[in-house]
Amino acid sequence: CLGHCWWQQRWPCGKHKRVLIFASYMTTVIEYVKPSDLKKDMNETFKEKFPHIKLTLSKIRSLKREMRIVGEDCGLQPVTLAMAYVYFEKLVLQGRLNKQNRKLVSAACILLAAKISSDLKKQEVKHLIDKLEERFRISRRELISFEFTILVALEMALYLPESKVMPHFRRLVQQQQV
Repeated sequence: CLGHCWWQQRWPCGKHKRVLIFASYMTTVIEYVKPSDLKKDMNETFKEKFPHIKLTLSKIRSLKREMRIVGEDCGLQPVTLAMAYVYFEKLVLQGRLNKQNRKLVSAACILLAAKISSDLKKQEVKHLIDKLEERFRISRRELISFEFTILVALEMALYLPESKVMPHFRRLVQQQQV
C-alpha cells in the first residue's frame, strides 16, 4: 500500500504523474503538461488541501519571490529572508492573508525579520522601507502601522527555532549559487 508518502505530496507534479513500483526500484513518470494547466492543477490541489487559505499557491510563491528580490536588493542575509518566509508562512497557514493585505503582510514580514536578525542602522532601515514601498506598491505609513498587526498575529514570537528556518535558508543559499 502506498499510503500518503512524501513523494505524493509534492506540488509541482499535480495529477500528471505515474508512480511505477518494481521489485528493486521505484520511479515516477511525469507527462508533459502545458504550464498553464500545471499551474491550474497545482492551485486546485492546494485549495482542496487548504480551503481556509484565501490565496492561490502560485500567488503565495510569487509573493515569496518578490520578498527574495527585495531582500537581495537590500543586501539582507539569507537567514533574514528565511525568517521572513517562516513568518509569512505562519500567517498564510493561519488564513490571515487575502488579496487586500497580501503585499503589506509580505513587506511587514521582511521588515520584522530584518529588525530582529540584522544589526541595521537607521539609514539601512530607511533604505529597506523605501525598497518595500517601491516593490510592493504600498505606502510607508501603512507598512509601519501594519507591522504591529503582524507582530500580534505572530504572538510576538519572532525568535524562531533553527528547525523552522533552516529549510528556507538552505533553499535560498542554493538559489544564490545558481
